[in-house]
Amino acid sequence: MSQAEQRIGMLGGTFDPVHLGHLRSAVELHEALSLDRLHMIPAQQPPLRGRPQVSAQQRFELLAAGIGDTPGLVADARELRREGPSYSADTLAELRAEVGDQARLVMAIGFDAFLRLTQWHRPERLFELAHLVVIARPGYNDPLPASLMELVEHRRVDSVETLMQRPFGGYFSLALPSLMAISATYVRECLEAGKSVRYLLPDPVERAIEQDSLYRQRE
Repeated sequence: MSQAEQRIGMLGGTFDPVHLGHLRSAVELHEALSLDRLHMIPAQQPPLRGRPQVSAQQRFELLAAGIGDTPGLVADARELRREGPSYSADTLAELRAEVGDQARLVMAIGFDAFLRLTQWHRPERLFELAHLVVIARPGYNDPLPASLMELVEHRRVDSVETLMQRPFGGYFSLALPSLMAISATYVRECLEAGKSVRYLLPDPVERAIEQDSLYRQRE
């Protein structure tokens, strides 16, 4: 594979906090798409949800601690350096400028976020910059909303090989094997209640949260 055709992935999120479900999904995504690297990018201020209770910098530091030396995964702080809402199209434009016109650039999102895609800032522009890979939700076979079908259906491909024939513009649904059903909301609730989060978080993340008393109930 030439340098121009390297495969680069982007997985954004609040990572509030990063947990083993996020990280296992990232590893499986990296392998399933044969990516050269996957940028995990915490949002400074997610446009479609409330402000996280710990700072963006703290969430990034927890993410970096969680990734550690995992091959192919990169903790990327670029959205922390931008003012205002964290629009994925702007982030993809930055990545595209870095990797060149012919690199295979992929943005991966979870199914729940995918259902809100038509509410995103300039959703059509995403496909001018990258492919969209949606991490499927098991057991969900309902038809997509009409506006979402109109946006993605003509872009659908049925294999990774077909997706990677072009630098951008495709849509692919991907089922990951482990299906680790961990939610950051549940992790935060455990932390606030003083309950154990062992085996939900990587050890370095658990230690950092404990050390800095993050997510604890405020007195």
